[in-house]
Amino acid sequence: MAADPIAYIPYGAYWSTPFARWQGALSHLHSLTFAAHVANGAISKRAIDMERIDFGVLGMTVPQKGCFYGLPWLTGQIGAAHIGGPTIMQACATGARIISLAAREVASGSAKAAIVVAADRVSNGPHIYYPAPTAMGGAGASEDWVLDNFAKDPFAGVAMVQTAENVASKFQISRQAQDDVALMRRSQYDQALKDDAAFLKRFMDLPFDVPDARGRKTLATLMGDDGVYPANEEKLRALKPAIEGGSVSFGTQTHPADGNAAMVLTTRDNAASMATDKAVEVSVLGFGLAREEPAYMPAAPVPAAKKALAQAELSIADIDIVTSHNPFAVNDLVFAKETGFPLDRMNPYGCSLVWGHPQGPTGLRSVIELIEALAIKGGGYGLFQGCAAGDTAMAVVVKVANRA
Repeated sequence: MAADPIAYIPYGAYWSTPFARWQGALSHLHSLTFAAHVANGAISKRAIDMERIDFGVLGMTVPQKGCFYGLPWLTGQIGAAHIGGPTIMQACATGARIISLAAREVASGSAKAAIVVAADRVSNGPHIYYPAPTAMGGAGASEDWVLDNFAKDPFAGVAMVQTAENVASKFQISRQAQDDVALMRRSQYDQALKDDAAFLKRFMDLPFDVPDARGRKTLATLMGDDGVYPANEEKLRALKPAIEGGSVSFGTQTHPADGNAAMVLTTRDNAASMATDKAVEVSVLGFGLAREEPAYMPAAPVPAAKKALAQAELSIADIDIVTSHNPFAVNDLVFAKETGFPLDRMNPYGCSLVWGHPQGPTGLRSVIELIEALAIKGGGYGLFQGCAAGDTAMAVVVKVANRA
């Protein structure tokens, strides 16, 4: 018997933009003003009464001009200036964290309904100068926010790709196995594109009009995620390792991307009245956070998932579908090896390994896809798990059922 729900998600009261490969179709857009632009259209289409929402959380990992004002600036732009709340940055676990924070706010009675928005533009990240007046000549330090942090974890002292190599070596994961998983995930994503992208249209408003920087003109129209490459087994298997002598290639890791996603969390009664299909009930049952030893990031989702399952009072055998933020194919292989969960029951419609990683929104979109995959199945228990910078990970357990 599962634990009592922490909070509820009104079925359909969520959305995601297509994700676009960095320096692609969305690279000119300020992530917060773009998220507000998308939210205004999505809220109207789903007939969400923003007066019923009294709390908000913004998740972002790449600073944008004016982001000091965070969530209140965003809600002001969507005509909901009565909504306040924090702005959260937890690297690639940001999406899961903002769901957790909002769910617990509702569970405690501090809020009746919350909106969470995750927005990032990894393209054109800021170049930051840190003054150091006591240094020689008063010369300060500088940082390329995105590129420098991709290249080195200041605590573990290695690039993110090295963490994947470390895990591949520790768990004896071969290059061929990584290639096989990458090909499987790309094939699963093809299921999301079937019937004119019917699966994506369950939570994306497609065709998607890409606005100019002011949100006044349409510069392009996307029919889905932008910059996803078709599968090519021969080319994939011929790629050289990203690190000489290693096993991880550029074909078995994700790519940086831009985009945003959002979700409403509330009480059971509110969820029923705000859902686009009142026959479907979505509940949140548990969360988990874990940290692995330094420089072993892709292994962290395993203990995070175990904690989330324990809180939900479930076992991995109870889970019907798993979605993952898998910046490396290694992630899914370790998870399957350590938990026994079948690889082919993970990510039935694709994952971040395929459609990219705008950081903050990645996990949020993955939870949305988990809900929709369970709804198509007719209900059940689902687990999202994903790693994050700093050798950490978060996991979320949800249930989709017919409302009694």
